[in-house]
Amino acid sequence: MVDMLVVGGGYVGLSAAVAVKQAAPHLDVTVLEAAPEHVWQKDTRASAIIAAATKMLEVLGAWDDIAPEAQPINKMIVTDSRTSDPVRPIFLTFDGEVADGRPFAHMVQNVTMVRALRKLCQSFGIEIRHGLGATGLVQGDHEATVTMSDGSKIAARLVVACDGVRSKLRDLAGIRTVRWDYGQSGIVTTVEHERPHDGCAEEHFLPAGPFAILPLSGNRSSLVWTERTVDAERLIATDDLIFEEELERRFGHKLGALKLAGDRKAFPLGLTLARAFVANRVALAGDAAHGIHPISGQGLNLGFKDVAALAETIVEADRLGLDIGSLATLERYQSWRRFDTFRMGVTTDVLNRLFSNDITPIRIARDLGLGLVNRMPSLKSFFIGQAAGTVSNDNPRLLSGQPI
Repeated sequence: MVDMLVVGGGYVGLSAAVAVKQAAPHLDVTVLEAAPEHVWQKDTRASAIIAAATKMLEVLGAWDDIAPEAQPINKMIVTDSRTSDPVRPIFLTFDGEVADGRPFAHMVQNVTMVRALRKLCQSFGIEIRHGLGATGLVQGDHEATVTMSDGSKIAARLVVACDGVRSKLRDLAGIRTVRWDYGQSGIVTTVEHERPHDGCAEEHFLPAGPFAILPLSGNRSSLVWTERTVDAERLIATDDLIFEEELERRFGHKLGALKLAGDRKAFPLGLTLARAFVANRVALAGDAAHGIHPISGQGLNLGFKDVAALAETIVEADRLGLDIGSLATLERYQSWRRFDTFRMGVTTDVLNRLFSNDITPIRIARDLGLGLVNRMPSLKSFFIGQAAGTVSNDNPRLLSGQPI
C-alpha cells in the first residue's frame, strides 16, 4: 500500500506528487499514467502560467529548468471586431508586470513543464508507472484499492484523480458533474512569424469566439482559436494552404509572413464542474474537477491552485497525525477550492456568451465597457492582479512563494 496514488501524469498530477513528497518525504507517493512512456514528449501545446503559479514552481524547484524556455507576457491587448473588418480597434491594454521584474504570466510549452516535473519526481524517488489507467475502484474505511488496466491492483490511503475532464476515476468514485457543450472547438497550433512579438499577447474577440495570440520564445506564437465546432472540424481537415489563408485573415500582417510550426488540433469546448471535489479516500484536481472555456487562460492555473491547496491540506494533516485520506481531512480542501472554481466557471461562461456573438446592441455595450475599464488604471491593476493570482487573501502558501 502507498500513502498517495496520483492517477494522471500531466503537469497537475506530477506537481501534486512533487509538492506532497517535497514537504513530507516519508510519504510513499506513486503516479499512474495511462499513456505509454515518452508520449508526453509529443505534446506541442503551450500554456500561460500566472505569476502565483510561477512562485509555486520556484518553491518546488522546477522553475530553474523551465525559465530558460519561458516567454514573459509583457503586454496584453484586447480587440473586438469582425473577421472582415480592415481595422481592429484596441479597446483594452494591460501592462504585463504585477511587481518589479515579475510579469503577470509566462508562456511555456507543456513538454517543458512536464520534463521539469518528471525530473523532480525522479530526484524525489516518486515512481511513475506508464500505460496504466484506472478501471476499478473500491473505497474502504482505511484505504482505496484501484484496479489498473492490466488487471493488477494498488491500495492507497488517498487517491488523487488528475486524469482529465473525462475522468474515469471521478466516475468510479460516484462523483457527478454539471456539464454543457458550447458548440465550439478550440484550434491549437504554433506559428512562426517574420517579426518579433516583443512579448505582447493579443485576444481578438470575433463573432465565432476569441482568437488568442500568445507569445512563445523566439519569433513564435501559440494560437488558441475558437470556432464553431463544424467550422473547426472543416479547418482541421483542410489542406495547409487554405488553413493558412484562414489563419492570416484572423492573425493579420503586423508580424510579417506566417508559417505553421506545429500540428493543428481541435478540442471541443464546454463547461464541466464536479458536484463534489472529494469522496471517501478520493480527491479531484485539475480538469477532473473542472473544465472551463480557455477565454481567460486560467484552466491550467486553476489546476495549480488545486495542487497547492490539496498539498497543504495533506501535509498539515500528516504533521498532526491525522488520516490524510479521510473525508474530515479532505473537506478542508473542498471548501478551499470549490467556490473559487465555481466563480471562475461562471465568469468564463458569461464572457464566452457575451463576446462570442455579433449582436449589435451587445457589441456596443461590451465595447463601451472595455473602453471604460481601459481608462481606469486602478481597476485595470485590480483585474491584472486577479488574473495573476497575486491579490487573493486566501492563497495557499505555495502560491505565495512559501514552502508548506
